Amino acid sequence: MKWLVQGITFTMLSVVCAQTPDGVAELKTEDLRRLLEDKDGDAATLAKSLLGTQDTNRLFYFPTHDIPATPKDWGFAYDEVDFKSGDGTKLHGWFLKARGDRPKGTVVFSHGNAGSIGHHLGFVMWLAEAGYQVFIYDYRGFGESDGAVNREGMVQDVSAAFEYVVKRPDVDKEKIVSYGHSLGGAKSVTALARKKLEGLRAIIIDGTFSSYQAMARVVGGDLGASLITDELSPRESMKQITQTPLLVIHGDKDQVVPLAQGKELFELANEPKTMFEVKGGTHGDSLARDGGAYRKRMLLWLDEVM
Repeated sequence: MKWLVQGITFTMLSVVCAQTPDGVAELKTEDLRRLLEDKDGDAATLAKSLLGTQDTNRLFYFPTHDIPATPKDWGFAYDEVDFKSGDGTKLHGWFLKARGDRPKGTVVFSHGNAGSIGHHLGFVMWLAEAGYQVFIYDYRGFGESDGAVNREGMVQDVSAAFEYVVKRPDVDKEKIVSYGHSLGGAKSVTALARKKLEGLRAIIIDGTFSSYQAMARVVGGDLGASLITDELSPRESMKQITQTPLLVIHGDKDQVVPLAQGKELFELANEPKTMFEVKGGTHGDSLARDGGAYRKRMLLWLDEVM
């Protein structure tokens, strides 16, 4: 135990002293994993004492600022977009043009944890191919967006993405779809429960967890759960969404978010609701596997609700 605590002390001190341009400690994935190895609680006490009054919920997020690909690399036209969140934080996104003469609707895609929008294009390019406009954006602290990760602020970022989209002259304001993967599903459910969006035809969540604290416990046991609060968790927000058709997608082999959490969200949701439990689906491939079988099912579902 002594060597582990010493190692954690060194890690946490180095993390707290390494400041980002925003003046917030930069916490890396390997730092969190090292903390989570300790199961008897000493590391949690140490981490909290070193972090002081800093928001330990930041430990949940793993943003990067690199752009490994753009829609142009996939052969799609798009607009570079800068817009602002509710508190004035500058955010960045891409608005993808739909293939075809007349868009079927506009999808606002909220991506999962880790990386930037360039890492998540595979989740949405097929929708642009199928005739939907897609707006994909980065939360604060991710990619080319300003600011630092913050749970409340990121929920505001989701709302700002919808507000931006409905103001575009090339968007049919009566045909909006919310699609969130993993963390993005959690954020979008909370944002949409807080503020109803006129013209929202569908909400889709894929591999989404029901509770931040429950996910922290899955990854790091009691230590992980002790560092993360359950504030703004989607299981509380889901019950507040009414009338809008909901599609829950979850792979039964999801190695990151247990299927039980997706099922919990589905059970909490109001009608109308549908669930695709994808046999063999993992955290990132449920819609893509089996030649895109569930992509086809999702498109048929969208045809019905649009």
